[in-house]
Amino acid sequence: MGEVSTIGVDLAKSVFQVHGADASGAVLFRKKLRRHQVLTFFAAQPPCTVAMEACGSAHHWAREIGRLGHMVRLIPPAYVKPYVKRQKNDMADAEAICEAAQRPTMRFVVPKSEQAQAAAVVFRARDLLVKQRTQIINALRGHLTEFGIVVAKGPAHVPQLVRAVEDGAEPILELARPILQGLIEMLQALDHRLAGLDRKIAQRAKEDETAQRLMTIPGVGPVTATALAALAPPAETFKRGRDFAAWVGLTPLQHSTGGKQKLGATSKMGERTLRRLLILGASGVLRWAARNGAPAGSWIARMVSRKPPMLVRVALANKMARVIWALMAKGGIYRAPAASV
Repeated sequence: MGEVSTIGVDLAKSVFQVHGADASGAVLFRKKLRRHQVLTFFAAQPPCTVAMEACGSAHHWAREIGRLGHMVRLIPPAYVKPYVKRQKNDMADAEAICEAAQRPTMRFVVPKSEQAQAAAVVFRARDLLVKQRTQIINALRGHLTEFGIVVAKGPAHVPQLVRAVEDGAEPILELARPILQGLIEMLQALDHRLAGLDRKIAQRAKEDETAQRLMTIPGVGPVTATALAALAPPAETFKRGRDFAAWVGLTPLQHSTGGKQKLGATSKMGERTLRRLLILGASGVLRWAARNGAPAGSWIARMVSRKPPMLVRVALANKMARVIWALMAKGGIYRAPAASV
């Protein structure tokens, strides 16, 4: 029996499946481990490559197993799926992870430190509160529509919703008014919590040198700059800005064959929070250009004149991502080129 070279681990809450193989790929063992047995098992193994899918708790286990002297590799689940043979089960998944990790062209996810994961919590929490706020606003709009009161979409029109509920002259039955008032109170509490998180993010941006440099880019504010510093992998992970834009999910899907290039919709792969923030930032830049006018002959002026608005937003977000990578990789601040916004 050869010496173990690669161990694939199918992560779970309680019962883990491991698959060991030697350098040639021959199977050495298949085991089930309870949660408390995992570290004891790997402590007894010779230093080798340990592969896992980049999913929930993967970064925690990567840190713990890495401390035992193993080289830990995290693989995106989409890259493991082609190696699953026939039926899907824990044993087949562990084998597929082990086999995928042995491919010389496989791409891996950089394990995050505890500090990086802690820094990301504020953005995950903020996203959740924003979603809840949107749900309550939509609920208020929907309920008021049933009483014949129509209000435009968006947080900017929330004061109209509040006035409609509080105005006794509006045709809202008193049976429903206290319930709607309760939704408004929930909305105000969410706004208060979001304001508190935004203050923490702004303070963090002031203390972070990288975030300060990123904020020189048009469309990148404190939230986006701090999120990039917290959520993006190290710049050296990518060879070029195009690779970083692809990781964020701002490049088109390809359906090319026979030498013919066919590009589809945006891939939407990678970090969803950063992609959304960059598109929102690009939308802000384009709104500014619409109000003040883009310089004649600039990239934005040419794109706006011949492309749909959403396509221009995504294209500008893609350019922003490339500039962000350049600043993170090479230092410096953003300096606008001639004839641009």
